[in-house]
Amino acid sequence: MRCFAAVAVGPLVRPTSILPPHSLPALKPTTATPSPVLRTAVLCGAITGALCFVWVLFLYVSDNNPYGPKRTLADFFPPIAAIASQVLLRRYYQPEGPGLWKSIGTGMLTTLVVALIAAATLYLFARLTGPGLIEQHLAEARLLLENTKALYLKEANGLQQYEATLRNLARTPAGFAQDEFFKKLFFGVLISLPGGVFLRK
Repeated sequence: MRCFAAVAVGPLVRPTSILPPHSLPALKPTTATPSPVLRTAVLCGAITGALCFVWVLFLYVSDNNPYGPKRTLADFFPPIAAIASQVLLRRYYQPEGPGLWKSIGTGMLTTLVVALIAAATLYLFARLTGPGLIEQHLAEARLLLENTKALYLKEANGLQQYEATLRNLARTPAGFAQDEFFKKLFFGVLISLPGGVFLRK
């Protein structure tokens, strides 16, 4: 007598249906995963902040006063960086544009990064080069103010303005860093506002 073992057969599994490509949900671009505002601001701000320090080094190695009036030419870098960041931000929000607040925020954040890096690097530069270079700068600044004292005295309260300018000269690495930070921040924010309005779309 033969025995036959019963084999249990499970339920049949239907193959998963494959949807045609046109019926798949649209995917968002991967570039939207990291914050475009933060990404763009840090990139533009870091590059521009480094350029500000390179300009100071160039003045130093070319026997120019790195603390003098020529250093202020780098004050134009933050506004350029702010506009550039707002232009680059538009790539992530086509075709409707980033909007007013994102555009303005990117410009201001870029300016803040520039100001922080420029101030920090100038502080380190002043510490490393020592007080001798600062004293040389102060001597040149006092001489320049002395030569223009007559122009101050022609104005109302000119003597007070002259004395205040002389008194407010930066004399320490921290003083130079503070001056650098506020100047870079001021000019960048000044341009970020109208730039954000025009580049919001």
